[in-house]
Amino acid sequence: MTPGPHRRESELVRSYVLTRGRARAEQPVEPAALVRAAATGGVPELDPDRRRIVQVAQGGALAVAEIAAHTELPLTVALVVVSDLIDEGYLTPASANRPASVPSTDLLQEVLDGLRRLDTSA
Repeated sequence: MTPGPHRRESELVRSYVLTRGRARAEQPVEPAALVRAAATGGVPELDPDRRRIVQVAQGGALAVAEIAAHTELPLTVALVVVSDLIDEGYLTPASANRPASVPSTDLLQEVLDGLRRLDTSA
């Protein structure tokens, strides 16, 4: 069964309102980009669609494409709204949670050399 003309119009209006009339985000986000909610708990200040996106992302890091599927939003709409929610501080890129520093290559080489010297015959 195909949706009637009124349903299609209401979906277009909803998409237009959610994206604030934009077809693209100011800060582009890739469909495979992982995001998570910045905090847990309710966000009553958001409209229902934006609140649902944040709630879905509270379960852990999800790709934007997954968020679109869970919320039944078109991917193009989800990309714009997720970008907005990142800018507003409700979502954070999952990559932002990486450690601030990584071990030096010298230290990693020493560990590798030590592992190679281990006696594995015992």
